[in-house]
Amino acid sequence: MDDIRFPIGTFDFEKEVSEKQITALIEQIEVLPELLIRVVEKLTEEQLDAPYRPGGWTIRQLVHHLADSNMNAYIRIKLALTEDKPTIKPYDEALWAELNDSQLPIELSTKLLDGLHKRWVILLRSLSSSGLDRELIHPDMGLLTIKKLIDLYAWHGNHHLAQISSGIRRMTSN
Repeated sequence: MDDIRFPIGTFDFEKEVSEKQITALIEQIEVLPELLIRVVEKLTEEQLDAPYRPGGWTIRQLVHHLADSNMNAYIRIKLALTEDKPTIKPYDEALWAELNDSQLPIELSTKLLDGLHKRWVILLRSLSSSGLDRELIHPDMGLLTIKKLIDLYAWHGNHHLAQISSGIRRMTSN
């Protein structure tokens, strides 16, 4: 049975990330804002406020969550580049998704993502092998390299894009 929470599968933390894969992963991060805008730009307010699956977040919340998450990712990577194995602070994504700013127009987050991803991709493409191997400590996930974070956030963007796309398909097929 397909799990509609994970339309592209779950993230594999055990998988090794090679430097050869990094270019393609950064490209996935780069195109996310454009792909997201294309998927959501014609949605009505009613569709934006509908859950992508029964019991799930609304499409609006998912768009705002991507902005929240990717801002955190960008800052986490900058911390890893400028500090020695910093311990980063996790946040409660579900509680953030319930805050009032998650009800704002999605354009605020799609525009934010567009600018953020431009900066993020320039930073990521500038990294040497030693930069990609820089580490941080996540209190729940342990020691992570920037390489692993690039893999995680490329997957994360594709994961939510697939959730939104599959939610729209379910809405429009009824």
